[in-house]
Amino acid sequence: MTADDYQYHYETDVAEHLQQVAGFCGARLLRRNDGDEVLFTSITFFTSMDDVRAFAGEDPERAVVEDAARRVLTRWDERVTHDDVTVALPATS
Repeated sequence: MTADDYQYHYETDVAEHLQQVAGFCGARLLRRNDGDEVLFTSITFFTSMDDVRAFAGEDPERAVVEDAARRVLTRWDERVTHDDVTVALPATS
């Protein structure tokens, strides 16, 4: 699987799964080239930490990485962080 394949997986399978999760408010997949590797950062938005726990389990700092992703990614963070959005600027045309 290539980076493009992983991106497609995120746009389809991951998106479909997340849209079924209570409290899910959106996601962004960031992508950048780093030498011979492509690095992805997934940012997800939830209404509350209770919704995050319902999705991630009792340890919400443990990364949720599906088996399909584990088979194709060379590495991933085992731990994640959670932040509160304090300012959200709307896009302008």
